[in-house]
Amino acid sequence: MIDRRSFAFGTTALGLSLAAPAVARAQAGYPTRPVRMVVGFAAGGPTDIVARQLAQYMAEHLGQSIVIENRGGANSNIAAQEIATSAPDGYNLFYNTSAIAISPALYPRLNYDVKAFVPIGLTATVPMVLEVHPQMPVNNVKEFIDYVKANADKLSYASTGNGSITHLGSALLLGRIGAKVTHVPYRGSAPALVDLAGGRVHFMTDTINSSLPFIKDGRLKPLAVTSAKRLEALPNIPTLTELGLQDLEIGAWQGIVGPAGTPRDVVMKVNGAMMKALQNPEFLARLADQQTTPLGSTPDAYGQYILAEIARWDKVVKDNGITIG
Repeated sequence: MIDRRSFAFGTTALGLSLAAPAVARAQAGYPTRPVRMVVGFAAGGPTDIVARQLAQYMAEHLGQSIVIENRGGANSNIAAQEIATSAPDGYNLFYNTSAIAISPALYPRLNYDVKAFVPIGLTATVPMVLEVHPQMPVNNVKEFIDYVKANADKLSYASTGNGSITHLGSALLLGRIGAKVTHVPYRGSAPALVDLAGGRVHFMTDTINSSLPFIKDGRLKPLAVTSAKRLEALPNIPTLTELGLQDLEIGAWQGIVGPAGTPRDVVMKVNGAMMKALQNPEFLARLADQQTTPLGSTPDAYGQYILAEIARWDKVVKDNGITIG
């Protein structure tokens, strides 16, 4: 069981920042040079695209460029470790995803501690869609549940990798309906979607921005979305919540953290630039084109959100016996 006191987000982490040595104190006029923001995934992927666009608009308010550095691998743990051990001076940021809340449950020996970060803000989320191969004999979630229960030993589902939000999203749904289905992990959405469209696996819970082209041309059949409300891109597809499956609102959320000890005034300045970027009509239009929902939060609210997500996914991992391997 996760001890909330072990994860020093929110006001605790910010308090550590304020008490940090002089080397971590804010420099006058921060930032006076480019800021580095590390992304835990390869360039060109959905997370990287949003991070680069956000960095562009944030830079306008900070008065300095934000340089994106890609450190992919290990469910973004490599990038997380890089920032966890970086100087807490405001020039090292981590554009994190929900992996930061999932990894503590999956990796018994992380090379960093979650309390090594200070939250800055929640930026956006990408809704997910439950989709099946068109020849799977189901047309709605009720039929899907009945079919999966009757044929669980013959079915398989795809994900973008062990421990990814797409893996745990399907695991959470299967746990709710009481079915065990073979999991087939892939190295990203592209190969998983190709195999799903080819009928080599049967269903998947994937991000809408990756899946939409396959849905639009009929290669995949959507059954439900995991967002709180129906999506403009799929107005006729219901949410899992409205179908009676409560507490299954799932999104591939994103945010910004820094090394613990980053000065409070720097945290607030970066958060302010982030919030202004998330109000920019041009940026909002670009997010809408990518089916990405803008969020925004205070640092403390983001810290509490991460804590809640850590507890949530820890339960999912344990209840479903999910391991990395």
